[in-house]
Amino acid sequence: MYVDRRTRTLAIANLIAQIGIIVTGGLVRLTGSGLGCSQWPLCEPGQFTPQFTEESSLHPYIEFGNRTLTGVLGIIAIALIWSVYRREPTASRPEIKKLAWFPLIGIIIQALVGGITVWVDLHPAVVGSHMLISLALVAVSAYLLWRIVRPDTPPRPLASFARPLTIALALSATLLVVLGVIVTGAGPHSGDVEEPYRWAMDTVMITRVHSAAAWLFTAITITGLVLLNRLQDETGEKKAAMSAFAAVLAVTLLEGLVGYIQHATNLPEALVIIHMLLAALLVTAVTRAAASLHPRSHALDRSPTASR
Repeated sequence: MYVDRRTRTLAIANLIAQIGIIVTGGLVRLTGSGLGCSQWPLCEPGQFTPQFTEESSLHPYIEFGNRTLTGVLGIIAIALIWSVYRREPTASRPEIKKLAWFPLIGIIIQALVGGITVWVDLHPAVVGSHMLISLALVAVSAYLLWRIVRPDTPPRPLASFARPLTIALALSATLLVVLGVIVTGAGPHSGDVEEPYRWAMDTVMITRVHSAAAWLFTAITITGLVLLNRLQDETGEKKAAMSAFAAVLAVTLLEGLVGYIQHATNLPEALVIIHMLLAALLVTAVTRAAASLHPRSHALDRSPTASR
């Protein structure tokens, strides 16, 4: 098999764009621009784009800009599907072809959920689901990028602990990001300047629960590194898995540091958006770490066609 540069580049662009829209979505929340456009799919009654006046704030343009980026994501996703099918015109690699559709389907779902958030005046459950779907799309995109350079051969567990470690890592990461979304909804950055606090709950309590989940996740990651270090493996698969888990640990520690600082400094906007970016990077790292526990053949065709 070979991996053409165009398909791989599009897969990378798709992942970067999925992470990027989380950052721009965070900008919408941090500037209180969630209702910058009062309608969906139109921005205001009878008009698709914001209308500038001297009294206008930046909120409509921030919100509309975030909506526009959804279209950019859609174009990249369509181009990726086209490239995958062009690269594999026969019935080969059916799994990759199926995976290539997930980003586009997810983007369509996200657009609909984004419209619902406007219709329900930024209900925290809908806003939270918007973020969780974005993180799920980051995971799918990261896995697609990982798989696209590997054949559709059956995965081989790296060791007997591969399956339970994968489950523990995935469940603890899911718990961590879900609690993080709840913490954000309970804090002052809900996306609406007129009603910043959305979840009626003890913010200190839910933050401590989120912190406990982070420590649990860290312990599981370190356990994975220890188990991998003890593994007798003469191939490069052990090294690749350890490198992936080390990346997870590094991002987790940095995310934790930013989290504690932003909590101690009353949630400054710059740190909150960095925290959201790191959450997306953490999901990416976790996806690659979990995949590395179930390696597939790394053999690639180094023929001249590989550079196309």
